[in-house]
Parts: sequence; C-alpha cells; structure tokens
Amino acid sequence: MVLLAKNIMDAAILTVDEETDALTCARSMVAQRKGYAIVTRGGPKAVAGIVTEWDFLEKIIAAGADPTRVLVKQLASPNPQSCSPDTPTDEVVTTMAKLGIRRMVVRSGDQVVGIITTKNILASFRQYIDKLSSEIAGYQSPSNALG
Repeated sequence: MVLLAKNIMDAAILTVDEETDALTCARSMVAQRKGYAIVTRGGPKAVAGIVTEWDFLEKIIAAGADPTRVLVKQLASPNPQSCSPDTPTDEVVTTMAKLGIRRMVVRSGDQVVGIITTKNILASFRQYIDKLSSEIAGYQSPSNALG
C-alpha cells in the first residue's frame, strides 16, 4: 500500500490575493487555523507565492513593521515547492526534509489542489502505521501470539 500526495494532502487551502495587507491575511490564517496562505495574482489559479507564519514573525514582528501597510506580496516566498497528486509520500517527505520546508503545494497542472504540511504527514503516517499493525496482528497465529 503506497501512500500518495493526494491521500494525505489538505484540499481546504487558504488563498489570498497578493494585494491583501498582512493584517488581513494574518486574520484569515487565524480564522482558518492555517500556518500559511497561498498568494495569488490575477485570480485563484495564478500562484504568486506562499506566505507563512515565519514570514510574519521575521518580516513584520521582528522588523517592527505595521501589518496594515505591508502587502503579502512583500512577504511571500515566490515559486513554492510543489508536487503532483500522484507523487509518493516518501518522495514528498524526502524533498521537504532536503529543502528544509514544512509545506508542499500539490498541483494538478497549473491548478493548486491541496497542500501537505508536516502536520498532515505525521497524522497520516500514524494512521498508516496503526493500520499496518492491525493487519500484522491479524496474521499472527494463536501459538505465535503466546510466545
């Protein structure tokens, strides 16, 4: 049983237009309990970048900037790392670890269809391991189970 990106991604993605101010974006992130927002340009399909809670910490809070005067396009990292829905999760995890990122955008062609976060990975692998453990336990014979 191979887990794919589409099996663990969160399809409920938060998007904001690049002209949105940082405070409005932060409030949307809090309301939706997301640690990121996909930044779009000229419509929901045109991804301009990704903004994360780290961007707010580094570029707003630590810099002492006024979040009502900073646009998310000034905060966002352009060209977020992405994968296809059919990418095996071991490849996703390897790429995320190698690049030191906590989020991977899932795209089908040019369309963003989901996002994978480290939280998604941990939750999905826990379910996967529990299922495998149950299946393995089901194969044990009564004599093997005792000793």
